[in-house]
Amino acid sequence: MTSIHHAAAEGFSKQAEAYARGRPEYPAALLPWLTEAFGIEPAHQLLDLGAGTGKFTRLLAQTGARVSAVEPVEAMRAQLTQALPDVAALPGTAESIPLPDASLDVVVCAQAFHWFSTLAAMREIHRVLKPGGKLALVWNVRDESVDWVAEITRLITPYEGDAPRFYKGEWRRVFPAPGFGPLREHRLPYLHSGPPERVILDRILSVSFIAALPADEQMHVRDALLKLIATHPALAGRSEVHFPYSTVIYHCVRE
Repeated sequence: MTSIHHAAAEGFSKQAEAYARGRPEYPAALLPWLTEAFGIEPAHQLLDLGAGTGKFTRLLAQTGARVSAVEPVEAMRAQLTQALPDVAALPGTAESIPLPDASLDVVVCAQAFHWFSTLAAMREIHRVLKPGGKLALVWNVRDESVDWVAEITRLITPYEGDAPRFYKGEWRRVFPAPGFGPLREHRLPYLHSGPPERVILDRILSVSFIAALPADEQMHVRDALLKLIATHPALAGRSEVHFPYSTVIYHCVRE
């Protein structure tokens, strides 16, 4: 099995429970859009690749299609299995998917593709997709036009090191990918609402490179986030906050 980035392996192992609690879901409009745009039917085989704790797997299961998940980090996969016991959760990586050739109608990588955006991964995704099958790359992107969201980014960016990030755009280098059609884009607004301890604190502490920090540095980030929650006018004293995102979907067709 291909090795995974140290920040993902260590950080996601340490903070799998925080990830399950704090990571946002997806807009309600995404499910009907995905079902219609990809022509998903109950007989179809769908894969959530790099499935994490099953946040997107849960949405795929609502299509009525047959869903499986591949996730290399054991602690994350355990969370997925606990939440979705009827889904086959398999160990594997994007470069080594434990499924037969041309067996899938749709492969989705939600919050994950920047970790494995290589030609080897694209070849493997091409192998398991049927001709005409779809690949979707999904990210919830923080809306940094909101000042307190921009402040969160300012707080955590110095710790990111060499961890792959969506915003850097390096994942785009594999496109146009051999054997796939053009990459298309669709966006939906989304608000992640709930207690600030969950939608801000758990969310940010589950970021791979923050979760992988030594305990004292992680506590420094935690304290800075708690101070922001306690003092920012849009957050202070609120039992529920609304974290703004843009859900971005890139998709292409296997030729």
